Amino acid sequence: MSHISKEFGIDEALKQLDIQKENKGTSIGKDFFASGEMIESFSPVDGASIGKVQATSQQDYEKVASNAHKSFKEWRTWPAPARGEVVRQLNDEFRRLKAPLGKLVSYEMGKSYQEGLGEVQEMIDICDFAVGLSRQLHGFTMHSERPGHRMYEQWHPLGVVGIISAFNFPVAVWSWNTALAWVCGDACIWKGSEKTPLTSVACQKIAARVFEANGVPEGISSLITGDHKVGEYMTQDKRTSLVSATGSIKMGKIVAQEVAKRLGKSLLELGGNNAIIVTPDADIKNTVIGAVFGAVGTCGQRCTSTRRIIIHESIYDKVKNAIVDAYKQIRIGNPLDENNHVGPLIDKDAVKNYLHALEEVKREGGKILVEGGVLEGEGYESGCYVKPAIAEAENHFDIVQHETFAPVLYIMKYSGEVDNALELQNGVVQGLSSAIMTNSLREAEMFLSVEGSDCGIANVNIGTSGAEIGGAFGGEKETGGGRESGSDAWKVYMRRQTNTINYTKDLPLAQGIKFDL
Repeated sequence: MSHISKEFGIDEALKQLDIQKENKGTSIGKDFFASGEMIESFSPVDGASIGKVQATSQQDYEKVASNAHKSFKEWRTWPAPARGEVVRQLNDEFRRLKAPLGKLVSYEMGKSYQEGLGEVQEMIDICDFAVGLSRQLHGFTMHSERPGHRMYEQWHPLGVVGIISAFNFPVAVWSWNTALAWVCGDACIWKGSEKTPLTSVACQKIAARVFEANGVPEGISSLITGDHKVGEYMTQDKRTSLVSATGSIKMGKIVAQEVAKRLGKSLLELGGNNAIIVTPDADIKNTVIGAVFGAVGTCGQRCTSTRRIIIHESIYDKVKNAIVDAYKQIRIGNPLDENNHVGPLIDKDAVKNYLHALEEVKREGGKILVEGGVLEGEGYESGCYVKPAIAEAENHFDIVQHETFAPVLYIMKYSGEVDNALELQNGVVQGLSSAIMTNSLREAEMFLSVEGSDCGIANVNIGTSGAEIGGAFGGEKETGGGRESGSDAWKVYMRRQTNTINYTKDLPLAQGIKFDL
């Protein structure tokens, strides 16, 4: 371990989370087993090795899937409030271990410690939501057209839910799915990112302890580890009723096609190309705060990160200069040091993509307003620290049309009415998050109307980044159309059943059809 690991308490955090130097990455319940190759996790903070996790072989996966399917048949018979009680106890553990888990997230992924704590808080919040939900799971009662009949619908557990999560939110996305799926009565198999395997192992160990203490059948929470090939075991498996996948558009299209081949269900949370529209009535101070955090938070590696700022020509220079000035205050460095705003990118491949984007925007005619570059020297030895950059660009540029998972912000202007800004905002294939900064009620309502933002998330006077768990999270178009977290997102983890009961001595048919014998 490095001096950063010791200085900022990573060693103690790993001890509290029961993370060893070598960890078996495939897990059913409390028992770990695996036979694949070892995956070594390196911290982008300092380049040091944190530990190793054994990958899942196809034989390992077969045992996991078989056990999950078998365990589901028992788990689905538990009353939903009893399942909710298990999730409540799991939440107690997340609260107790918030600091060490947040620290591991920060060190293994590279986001600031405050953001790491925030991610664990999302786990706590969704568990709170799920516990309440366990006493609801409502169906509807409908009036029948036939006398002496009653109609209603109910929701039953779906089956085995496969979860594929990305490195940028290595624990929260797992909990968004599992907390709901478990109270709904499903079993879960989780393939965390191979770039952040230790956070996955930590979460699985926490769940395994709680589940064992409550007599939950082994296999309700399972972990598989490895690259895309391991994910393919799950997407191609007919026993997996739902595959919830978070990642790139390219990955999502592959998952969707594989799952569709067997007529399975998929929940996709894919790329974002999120914009903030800044109108003449905008509060400039709040605009700068929302734009800067949205663009540089998690080093630009959120699916909701702000990629584009669309500013009205009448205030363009004023807003542009304010954002450029704000970038001068950004402190880049060790994310465990709470004096810093921005940590590293996840790895050197991400750095290459970042540098490529800056070259491409210049090649297409853009103007660099805030120079980027890779930071070198003391504190930046991992080679993953980069400078957040800003470029003036046009919306039609090819590089602007694509999502770059890095802190590159494109600034552009619009003229005339807000409709023109909306045309730019909506003029990309992604449809995740969007925002407008305005004090005009007319413009705000226009933004939220059917003719306004085409994104799954549309905010007024806040940025594109930082969603609460109470609302359904997800986007449209090539973002995939999935919804996770709050609202009625729980329904995707269940199957709907319509019931009609005849309590008469006759058998009238619907639509008045006569069929006498």
